[in-house]
Amino acid sequence: MKLGQVLRHGIEALLALCLLGMVICVFGNVMLRYFWGTGWVVSEELSRLLFVWLVCLSATLAFGEHKHLGFDLVTARLKGAPAAVFRWLTRGLIALALYYLIDGSWSQVLVGLDSRSPVMNTPLAVGAAGTLVMGVCMAVLLVLQAWDDLHGRGPETLSEGERA
Repeated sequence: MKLGQVLRHGIEALLALCLLGMVICVFGNVMLRYFWGTGWVVSEELSRLLFVWLVCLSATLAFGEHKHLGFDLVTARLKGAPAAVFRWLTRGLIALALYYLIDGSWSQVLVGLDSRSPVMNTPLAVGAAGTLVMGVCMAVLLVLQAWDDLHGRGPETLSEGERA
């Protein structure tokens, strides 16, 4: 099994744990409120934090598998050099967006180190770290995708049967 597959399966396991934690928090809190008129104070804050990480990890997986929402009405019709130019232009714009995401997330992590959540008393940096991890992982994946494209192994250079 390749390292990429091991990492993907690990992230998928983390996603499952985040989803399970959210279900337990929300469903458990609903049941406690319905039957006993009480609830877990930590439920809302924990489920929100798990949701942030769930979204960030899912977006990273989607980016790595080229499954993000994209508009390719024009670029899908291009072949050869024009297609390559637009692919690299797109990568440049993605890199710029990731730079701003990582820079802003890092600032939020630094601010969040000194701030605490009201109920769980955890640093707010834990939530902001989700977007930081997402941005860094996407930047690494972008470099790897560019490297593969340079060496003729990118998904753009493979036939439909080889992609599956």
